[in-house]
Amino acid sequence: MEGGAYGAGKAGGAFDPHTLIRQPHTILRVVSWVFSIVVFGSIVNEGYLNTPSEGEEFCIYNRNPNACSYGVAVGVLAFLTCLLYLALDVYFPQISSVKDRKKAVLSDIGVSAFWAFLWFVGFCYLANQWQVSKPKDNPLNEGTDAARAAIAFSFFSIFTWSLTAALAVRRFKDLAFQEEYNTLFPTAAQP
Repeated sequence: MEGGAYGAGKAGGAFDPHTLIRQPHTILRVVSWVFSIVVFGSIVNEGYLNTPSEGEEFCIYNRNPNACSYGVAVGVLAFLTCLLYLALDVYFPQISSVKDRKKAVLSDIGVSAFWAFLWFVGFCYLANQWQVSKPKDNPLNEGTDAARAAIAFSFFSIFTWSLTAALAVRRFKDLAFQEEYNTLFPTAAQP
């Protein structure tokens, strides 16, 4: 693929799935997508318990419904964000305007950094609520593996989203230099 502005080839080029799949930011986005499924899936499936003496379900994280709600909300929204940016990665080579490409890369930087922060908050919140949970609330240890998985994959998501932001910053810097170089030294017709 020939180099172009902000990480894309020449505008209007044919879609190449092999090139898309090999890009590091696409791989990290797919990994982040899987991690978000694990987090919200674990909490939705086994994050709520009930006892025979109580008719109402409660959250496995210290009976705090906000902890389960936060984990599910962040997981679902991160899942949707990954899908949105995967679609943008597919569409990116078709964007012909350098300004639009720049906006796409800048939004990738901001959104990825924001999600890294949200996952950090989620990890801290879920780990704290899990730490102060009382053993008497879950005497049979139901759902403990799922609760730990949600905490672990929240932790892993911090790194995948941070790396995605770092790759976007690097891509922005490298290709902004390339754009400036092409502006200063346009290629002239060879004699």
